[in-house]
Amino acid sequence: MSRRSIIAGTGSALPPRRVTNAELAAQVDTSDEWIVERTGIRARHIAAPGETTATLAAEAARKALAAANVAPDAIGLIVLATATPDQTFPASATLVQTALGIRDCIAFDVAAVCTGFLYALSVADNMLKGGMADHALVIGAETFSRILDWEDRATCVLFGDGAGAVVLKAVETDGAVGGVAVNSDRGILASRLHADGRHNELLYVDGGPSTTGTVGKLRMKGKEVFRHAVVNLADVLNETLAAAGHEAAEIDWVVPHQANKRILDATAKKLGLDPAKVIVTVDQHANTSAASVPLALDTAVRDGRIKPGDLIVLEAMGGGFTWGAAVLRY
Repeated sequence: MSRRSIIAGTGSALPPRRVTNAELAAQVDTSDEWIVERTGIRARHIAAPGETTATLAAEAARKALAAANVAPDAIGLIVLATATPDQTFPASATLVQTALGIRDCIAFDVAAVCTGFLYALSVADNMLKGGMADHALVIGAETFSRILDWEDRATCVLFGDGAGAVVLKAVETDGAVGGVAVNSDRGILASRLHADGRHNELLYVDGGPSTTGTVGKLRMKGKEVFRHAVVNLADVLNETLAAAGHEAAEIDWVVPHQANKRILDATAKKLGLDPAKVIVTVDQHANTSAASVPLALDTAVRDGRIKPGDLIVLEAMGGGFTWGAAVLRY
């Protein structure tokens, strides 16, 4: 018998403060029309003092655990994807571990920016399949508002804060769990990850402990990022579907990184996908980096669009460049 990771529960967390485009337009030289036309974004959530990546991650994790009906002490692994950790070290995953009251487990952070959740999901999936744990929390959480240049209208309007989490459970693919037969096709079927560091200057933060000794601010060349994103995302989706033995026509839902509505539309068109099958939350959450895929996933699970048995594709691309995708049967 072999092991496979299934998503047993999802959860998400957003700061209470919701900032509309109109509110931003009162602070920087922009407008609701300008932002919506170019990005599809209408609002974003911004963390208040005292709200951090780890506190948002812990809240999302609690909701995922409740949805999965899994006790915190059953978790043997926490992988937290973030580019905005609470501290340089220790890992924010250990702060989440403490907040959840877990005395001992594997806990570490993954840094792959907007693709971080896909990287974390793949790492956790392989660790569960290898027997290092039976249950894992995979979390994407960010407070990007803390690294934005609020005088740069080209970037400050694009990002928001939030967290999303899933509980992964290892099951035997040809047996039963708790007396319930396991669908041999359920769970994470394939994932593929990529990186190309030659494009560092297109999307990066201009600081760091080893270079400037400061946190730095986000910098981006949007047109170049858009061009790479459409090509890379379409390619990795096709690659991952082939690895899973499925075709684009079989997809029930695509849950993409929520960077820009135009990127989502262009990628769907390139793949010949029905836009109605693409989960879109960028209008209300903006770009929450590593949190965007699990946030969108939880939204679609809780509103009933994603149902058990659906074939789902997750995909993302971020600074580095990094990009990746995962195919799963929910």
